[in-house]
Amino acid sequence: MTSPIMTNLTDFSARDLYGQEVPLGRFKGQVLLIVNTASHCGFTPQYAGLNDLHKEFAPRGFSVLAFPCNQFGQQEPGDAATIERFCRTIYDIRFPIFGKIAVNGAETHLLYRWLKREARGFLGTQSIKWNFTKFLVDRDGNVVRRLGSIVKPGAIRPKIEKLL
Repeated sequence: MTSPIMTNLTDFSARDLYGQEVPLGRFKGQVLLIVNTASHCGFTPQYAGLNDLHKEFAPRGFSVLAFPCNQFGQQEPGDAATIERFCRTIYDIRFPIFGKIAVNGAETHLLYRWLKREARGFLGTQSIKWNFTKFLVDRDGNVVRRLGSIVKPGAIRPKIEKLL
């Protein structure tokens, strides 16, 4: 039996922080910013900017989707409850936070395999280089752009507005 061909964001699902499978088709018709996150990283303050984008544009059909990852310097060591408490208490995060995943290597989540094929990184590489790599997805579920860790959320605002 062959596995289905995944060609669009809505073809995927991912577990939320509580272990429940969430079909990403739930976000059909929205502009999305998908980010691999970590609570103990130099880029962690980007949570504030991501939350600002989410609050500003959610009424127009936008969402940030956070995927915690512990592959870079072990900077997301906590369990689901610890991650949620940190995100809600420190940054008052209101966008969806999924369960911890791998974004590189043999255990890479299927969504991230697809994202990396759709939008390659610097010099055409597929590997995610660090926490807070961002993928901008249009309303049709297509990857529009990959943005590196150093790109601050506020700098993405015009790109989001254009897609909305």
